[in-house]
Amino acid sequence: MRGDSRHAPSRPRRASGRDTDNAGAARERQPVPLVEPDDLARLLGPVIHASGMDLETVRVSPAGRRRLLRLVVDADGGVGLDRIAEISREVSARLDASGIMGEVPYTLEVSSPGVDRPLTEPRHWRRAQGRLVSVPLTATTDGASSRRTAAARPAPTVQGRVLLADDTGVTLDVDGDRAEFDYDELGPGRVQVEFGRVAEDTVDDNGSQAANRAQSGNGGSQDGH
Repeated sequence: MRGDSRHAPSRPRRASGRDTDNAGAARERQPVPLVEPDDLARLLGPVIHASGMDLETVRVSPAGRRRLLRLVVDADGGVGLDRIAEISREVSARLDASGIMGEVPYTLEVSSPGVDRPLTEPRHWRRAQGRLVSVPLTATTDGASSRRTAAARPAPTVQGRVLLADDTGVTLDVDGDRAEFDYDELGPGRVQVEFGRVAEDTVDDNGSQAANRAQSGNGGSQDGH
């Protein structure tokens, strides 16, 4: 009993030291808070649309003690380096003014879509005009029995060059013949890299990736807090 009481004053001090250490370790292990992409899209969409571009995707991911915010933007005629740099500055200013990213530092990256972006919207098909694409068909015209059995086998794939695309469908040149499809007949299309276009595609994609790192951070700084 006395022995226990003699050590009692020292126990709180030791326990307090351990608790402090554990609390510090717990703080270090806390995950970096992320922001909902939908909230960011609502905030940044008007800024990007006002610049004549579309906001294609928003992704936020942890990167050590920072966060990485990736935006993909696109426009008719493509998005060049100057426009990427300009929209990066405008987006960074809107983020910092809104405070939506909080106090945790972040890095902003803005890029244009690569050639591997699936064609799922009319604007994607329109911007792929002149390109060779491959696309699975999702509908058949052989009646209900064919539709029931279609799920049991891979969907047929069509490869052709985009001639025209509007709000309702796309016209492809398939082996020299014009083929018209409604969008609900098509799955996600994929642009095919052609040998003569490899250099062009590489420059566009890598150029965007280089530009998107030009503007980043919190509080208007390049790399955040």
